[in-house]
Amino acid sequence: MTAEVVLMGGVFVASALLFFYLTRVVFAASSVQFDTWAFVRLDAVRAAWPLLTPVVQALTFFASLPWLVAAGVGLPLLLRRWGHRHEAAEVFGAVAGAALLNQLLKTYFHRLRPDSALIVQGGLSFPSGHAMIGLALYGCLAWILWRHRRHPVWGLLLLLFALLIGITRIYLHVHYATDVVAGFAGALLWLILLRGIFRFKSRGEKREGSREK
Repeated sequence: MTAEVVLMGGVFVASALLFFYLTRVVFAASSVQFDTWAFVRLDAVRAAWPLLTPVVQALTFFASLPWLVAAGVGLPLLLRRWGHRHEAAEVFGAVAGAALLNQLLKTYFHRLRPDSALIVQGGLSFPSGHAMIGLALYGCLAWILWRHRRHPVWGLLLLLFALLIGITRIYLHVHYATDVVAGFAGALLWLILLRGIFRFKSRGEKREGSREK
């Protein structure tokens, strides 16, 4: 087993356990302690720096539906044009798969959004789509940069940006903190599954190529 397989396996198990734990906290125990704590902390930040709110609203756009559709289609097209067909498929799969999985999970858990939202937001709450699909997109891009050993700092910044977008959802009260953390866990689960799928497919293509030779 390679170090990558061990690391990915560990992250996958940890993410699955975290997601399961959050479902127990929210839907079995009906605990709001963590959610209330997060709202109180970010409400204090908003009260102290009221001019921060427009910045937060701008940041949250970068995991909104229009942006994700544009990025999920536009980036793969650009990558294919630049000759990176494999990476194009990865980015498209990351966004499309995370979006589909997120909707299935939201429909299954059917948690309503907070009634204290600062902006109008439709749909259900658990897990957060901004957190889940955003991390899937930016996490996939960060992984591609790291794998090609190009601009690792940019890869780290992409991950931090995805985490920041998740925090904006709590700041705006359109999601509970547990929604956001569950979204991050769901994104990691999907990204690791996607990585495994593409790795298996790549091995199959190499075997087919060696047989033809």
